[in-house]
Amino acid sequence: MIRFNECMSRERARQISPVVLAFVGDAVQSLYVRESLVFSSDYKTGELQRLSAARVSAHGQAELLAAIEPRFTEEERDIFLRGRNAKKPTKSKNASVQEYVRSTGLEAVLGFLYLTGAYERIGELLSEVQP
Repeated sequence: MIRFNECMSRERARQISPVVLAFVGDAVQSLYVRESLVFSSDYKTGELQRLSAARVSAHGQAELLAAIEPRFTEEERDIFLRGRNAKKPTKSKNASVQEYVRSTGLEAVLGFLYLTGAYERIGELLSEVQP
């Protein structure tokens, strides 16, 4: 049985498909953004949803990535490139192809960091997100 927040080795996490890492990373960023909004505002749920969706969209992630990509470690850069270049099962309806593939790379990095228990590093990278 798996426990919530159970960590895996970096070696094992590197063997996971970058699209699967992105699946986890999308949830990680979504929770981080939602928590940030709740802690920093008194908005109703409709406004919280609108603000959250704008930040976790491919376009919002592209803006975040522009700010944090230069701070990636070599390992994070490698995970990002694997995620960016991975064959995706779906296409984006509301983003350019470039935004979509780069956002998948960002999500893969966040998924990798989460699965390996690097929560502090996630906070360092996502602190660029302004509520």
